[in-house]
Parts: sequence; C-alpha cells; structure tokens
Amino acid sequence: MSAGAKDQLRDFVGYGPNPPVISWPGGVKLAINLVLNYEEGAEYSWLEDGRNDNWGEYNIPNSPPLRDLGTETHFEYGSRAGIWRLARMFDRYDIPVTISACAVALEKNPAVVDWMSARGHDLLGHGLRWSEYSGMPRDEEERQLHEALALYEKLTGTRPMGWNCRSFPSVNTRDLIVREGGFLYYSDPCNDDLPYFLDHEGTKLLVVPYSKTLNDSRYLIAPGYSNPRDFAEDCRSAIDYMIGEADETGGRMLTIGVHARWMGQPNRASGLRDVIEHVKKSPGAAFMRREDIARYWIDHHG
Repeated sequence: MSAGAKDQLRDFVGYGPNPPVISWPGGVKLAINLVLNYEEGAEYSWLEDGRNDNWGEYNIPNSPPLRDLGTETHFEYGSRAGIWRLARMFDRYDIPVTISACAVALEKNPAVVDWMSARGHDLLGHGLRWSEYSGMPRDEEERQLHEALALYEKLTGTRPMGWNCRSFPSVNTRDLIVREGGFLYYSDPCNDDLPYFLDHEGTKLLVVPYSKTLNDSRYLIAPGYSNPRDFAEDCRSAIDYMIGEADETGGRMLTIGVHARWMGQPNRASGLRDVIEHVKKSPGAAFMRREDIARYWIDHHG
C-alpha cells in the first residue's frame, strides 16, 4: 500500500516555542537560499498539450481555446534574455543560488546547464515539465519522475538532490520521492523557517521548507508587488527581522524565489539587485545553496 491522502497527517506543532538553537557555517545567523525557478520551454502549450499555460506575463484565469502566441513569447523572454540578466547579476556579486529547473527546460537551452555547472550552482528537481501534479494519476507522476531523473543525469552528469513540484504536490508525491530514493531532501512543504525531519512509513525524510512569501509571482497576483521597490522592501524587512530574531532563537533560514521570465525583466531585476546588496551589507546574513543547507542540517542536527 502506498501512502495517500489519509496517511499524511498534518502537524500543527513542529518545533513549537523552542526551535533548535543552531549556528550556520561561519557563525552566520541567517541562511538565505535564493531559488531561481527555470521553467521556460517546459510549460503547457497548445501545440504539445492542447492547452495554454496561464503564468506568462499575465495570470490569465481562462485562456482561449487556441494557440496563445503572446504567452508563449512571455515564456521565451525568460529563456532568451531574463536568465542571462540574472546570471550576470549572480556572477557579478559572486553568490551561490539554487536552480529549480524543469528537465525539459534545461534540455531546450543547454547553455543554462553549462553556466550552472561552471558556477557550481545546485540543481533542485522541478519536474520533467512544469506540470500540475495535484490531480495527476500516480503511475503517470511516477513515469515523469523517472524520465526527469534520467534526463537530468544526461544533461548535467548528476541527479538533483532535492525535489519541488509546480505549486501543489499530489498526495502521492512524497511517497514517490521516498520510494525512488537517492534524494537528500524534499522541498514541497512551506510550513517552517527551519529544516526538519519527518517519518514517512519508517523512512526518515529531511524537509527543507520552501516559501511562496518572498516570491516574484506576486507581481502577477493581487495583493502583490506593483514595483521593484515593493519586492526589495518586503525582502529587506524579512531579512532584518530574522537576523534580529536569531539573537533570541538561534540561526534562521529564509527562501527567496524568483523566475527567469519575471525577475529577469530589467525593472524587476533592479529590485533583486537591491536585495543582494542589502544582504552583502548585513552582518550575519549569507546566501547558501539549498543542498548545502540540507547537508549541514543532516551533519549537525540529524
């Protein structure tokens, strides 16, 4: 029997009022994981799926039943221009980032793989394509997982150490990840400020929580970010608060999520640049790759 909806009990307590007092490498108080989501070329499209995706430059609730060339080109902006604007920024400031990439998206733009490898950024599995898993049959989700892992290994020479679905995992996702094996951590949950272990049918699984709070998808939804200053101020507020909080609670973790087609636009990129510069000027804060956070947690808190 596989673990389904009824087997995954909710936990409303977590660490409770006394989270573990930790210290990150080098005495860092706040480990910031900057996640670059790379999905362009793996989204739903009329030619491949008979439907359009609705997360281009506009969040379109009901796409017309025909090919949407406008939204297609919004995605293409991310792979043609946005990814390289962000890559130049990360190179310029010499910061480590985590690339949450769909396997098919990487396949369609090999230069992105070359850049990731040359700079040592870690890969977070994000699906074969940018598919909605929540209602997908278990056998199809399993097939896509296996195909994605094979393609990642073919393209990069290695497999991702973590996994994070498009928005909403299915009731089968966690079980499939555990049964597949070979993963260091799992990142679909968004329910804590620190990594934690859970027991999945006798298997100890490390969760490195994701977050949708500091995420450039808020440029497309209301209430959200109307300009880059909103994004930058939101991030700065969280960073400053958590550095202060760490004096009382011990080390903290913060996730910032961006996308090539959205944050890669020049106006929005300026907001991310301001956040990076703020981190560089903030004693006690540092960027860390998600894989490094996971390995440190396993070594020191496993």
